Amino acid sequence: MGSEGVEQARSAIIGARRIVVKVGSSSLTTPEGGIDHDRMAELAGVLAERRGAGIEVVLVSSGAVAAGLAPLGLARRPRDLATQQAAASVGQGLLLARYTAEFARHSLTAAQVLLTVEDLMRRAQYRNAQRTLIRLLEIGAVPIVNENDTVATHEIRFGDNDRLAALVAHLLRADALLLLSDVDALYDGNPSLPGSSRIARVDGPDDLVGVDVASTGRRGVGTGGMVTKVESARIATEAGVSTVLTSAANARAALEGAPVGTFFAPAGHRRPSSRQLWLAHATAGRGSVVLDPGAVRAVVAKKASLLPAGVVKVEGEFSAGDPVDLRDEEGNTVARGLVNYDSAEIPDLMGRSTRWLARELGSEYRREIVHRDDLVVL
Repeated sequence: MGSEGVEQARSAIIGARRIVVKVGSSSLTTPEGGIDHDRMAELAGVLAERRGAGIEVVLVSSGAVAAGLAPLGLARRPRDLATQQAAASVGQGLLLARYTAEFARHSLTAAQVLLTVEDLMRRAQYRNAQRTLIRLLEIGAVPIVNENDTVATHEIRFGDNDRLAALVAHLLRADALLLLSDVDALYDGNPSLPGSSRIARVDGPDDLVGVDVASTGRRGVGTGGMVTKVESARIATEAGVSTVLTSAANARAALEGAPVGTFFAPAGHRRPSSRQLWLAHATAGRGSVVLDPGAVRAVVAKKASLLPAGVVKVEGEFSAGDPVDLRDEEGNTVARGLVNYDSAEIPDLMGRSTRWLARELGSEYRREIVHRDDLVVL
């Protein structure tokens, strides 16, 4: 990274007024799976310093499942969902109790916020989570966010708190995101092997062409690797959020603007709307609508609404208002949007113009399958 790049990275972090910090399980627990009190105390102290300087801080913390292993007599992270959820239900309380005690030493109040994918898939719940987090920051609390592992399912979950942190950073319009793990930066190869070099700065996807972004976690108590961290950085920077990836040991240095870790520069284009980023990254298609080539061109190239005339097939079951994937006839997902009809209604509308449908079935059928304002090209 040149001097200009270093200065931009420093100013992006130093000038941030609202920061989301994510810490992984491996940075908070002992090799045996219990909570590492010293590490948590150190992290709380670092964040308290930022809060004392007038910076709003949100902590996205993993560790609930890992913290619950030892009390339940489990030697390693369980693979089945039910046992993971049992461990999370024990560990989450222990995790929050420790955070509460550590932040209290700095006269700060910790507030627990547990989220599921459903909370960010449904617009009303998304807005409610947003209001709650903003209000907590306004009254001086430190929100501690985690996925609600006790009720999440394999099919509908964030999968890793890196992605959750990126979405929270977007939801809060944060200025910066700090991703902390047991690896000090992104490397152009396996960091444990000779010859690997730290990637100091990433300005866009082209900078990572040819880089093998493989999992580099070593402790075995977390779920995410470098792949999810890079994807999370992409989500955040697409939303205009400066992102730094480094180790928990470098947290203070990173927040002070030191050139540690890997700096992901925010995208230079206009920030996508909340709805666009929400549709692209915080939703999963409940089903699919298959488009003919003309409809694919209209949706992708012209950013047009999807009309009934361009639909050739419906896959899965969904209700009006659900997010659905829009696919071409080869099976590629080209867009995602909020559908205006139930899946059972669409077959009778396919291939018809909205004018014909309005004349034959009534004016309520003049509407699009997916309106362009409720659609994002992927």
